[in-house]
Amino acid sequence: MNTFQSTVLILPGLGSSDAQHWQSLWERKYPEFIRVNQQEWDAPQCQDWIDTVDRKINEHNPENEILVGHSLGCATAIIWAQKFRTKIKGALLVAPSDTEAETYTFPAKGFAPIPLEKLPFPSIVVASTNDYYVKLERARQFATTWGSELVEIKDAGHINVATGYGNWEEGLRLLKKLDA
Repeated sequence: MNTFQSTVLILPGLGSSDAQHWQSLWERKYPEFIRVNQQEWDAPQCQDWIDTVDRKINEHNPENEILVGHSLGCATAIIWAQKFRTKIKGALLVAPSDTEAETYTFPAKGFAPIPLEKLPFPSIVVASTNDYYVKLERARQFATTWGSELVEIKDAGHINVATGYGNWEEGLRLLKKLDA
């Protein structure tokens, strides 16, 4: 698993992904992985985030791009897909935050409601059985309505550094399925 055929766009959640987060580790390891840098990481406006994603996607060949979203980055990918309808190769959506849940109290504007329609590209949703930011039942609903393969991980929290997900090899294996 040395290289990827696709351009992989990293979509972090709020605050971006710190240096030890699996998204950051992957980005440093693979030159074809590119972080989509947002202007405002802590109190984002959805329209700004999806416009930034769209510009970055159009810098490359969309049909050879895979989005890798974490947390609010997943909502960004879903809302972007609904608005722009651009055909991409696929998306790996990890720990998709439920921006409509009472537990989601961050100053993010415009990320709700989460679109519940089939995505126009292949996708994999990875969800934990005990993620504070999305109940497993809701993650299952997301995966079903988006037409995504669902991978459930037992007791993985928000699938981030705090729950032991630094260099996440299983995530790379899932991503490789989309890269085929």
